[in-house]
Amino acid sequence: MSVTGARPFLKPILESPGRQRRHTLPASEFRPLNPQDAISVFEIEREAFISVSGECPLHLDEVRHFLTLCPELSLGWFEQGRLVAFIIGSLWDEDRLSEGALTLHKPHGHTVHIHVLAVHRTFRQQGKGPILMWRYQQYLRCLPYVRLAVLMCEDDLVPFYKKSGFKVLGPCSITVAHLTFTEMQYAIGGHALMRRNSQF
Repeated sequence: MSVTGARPFLKPILESPGRQRRHTLPASEFRPLNPQDAISVFEIEREAFISVSGECPLHLDEVRHFLTLCPELSLGWFEQGRLVAFIIGSLWDEDRLSEGALTLHKPHGHTVHIHVLAVHRTFRQQGKGPILMWRYQQYLRCLPYVRLAVLMCEDDLVPFYKKSGFKVLGPCSITVAHLTFTEMQYAIGGHALMRRNSQF
């Protein structure tokens, strides 16, 4: 699956010429993740989730699994070459989540299951989560096969995702250990314009 049409949303945010740094790494960069990023991803995720709920949405082998099968459905935010926040998604072939969505990637699906969004502890409370989600939503609009984005979250995160345009679908059918979740959905728009301007 090509991400060529999504490249404008993955360009780095550069500083003004008068304030450029001396190093060669971009000050801020968004790009899809790859299996080599898995350990950095898992370290951020483990710290973010284990301390709160005792459970990680994805274990290290699952992070590698999705970054191998569908790296184009992930997005990492790097500052000076360091991963500071990320989203990992995969394709699902239904509008609602079921147990299989936790581990499966359905290549011909139309729904992106957002498994996890996490921000490194030293970069929290800086608005990075909403910015990263907005970038990811714009990116998904450039993928013509995607119609919906869905996720499951604990109740205290529902207001965060509502601010990003997600609608509450109700209780999720999936439970993990003692945890229950709310399922939320976001309709991906903007495909018609892209198709009209494409060569296909």
